[in-house]
Amino acid sequence: MVERTSDDPLTLILKAAGDPTRRAILTLLAQQGPLRIGVIRGHFDMSLNAVSKHIKVLEGAGLVTRRTEWREHYIALQPDVLAQVDQWFAELRGIWDQRLDALDQIITKGAAK
Repeated sequence: MVERTSDDPLTLILKAAGDPTRRAILTLLAQQGPLRIGVIRGHFDMSLNAVSKHIKVLEGAGLVTRRTEWREHYIALQPDVLAQVDQWFAELRGIWDQRLDALDQIITKGAAK
């Protein structure tokens, strides 16, 4: 399997969101708003260091931002970034709609004979 590295934002987003733990972190932030890393860690059976690594991947994809107040790090979801994924899915839906319309026309013509 060939692994490609890319700076393409959609690729970074999909890679980051491809991990179940990172998706759970995104869901948690969507439900509760910005949270301290320690609070996020409390929702998972893993070390603070492991949670921090997941958050860094999410930051790299632009899915979350970090705000620091003294020693506390607050992580916030950036839902606007997910619009890129939604746009891509919309394009795919458009392609499938065209294919299904073409199939419907073929079936309709065949039924009319």
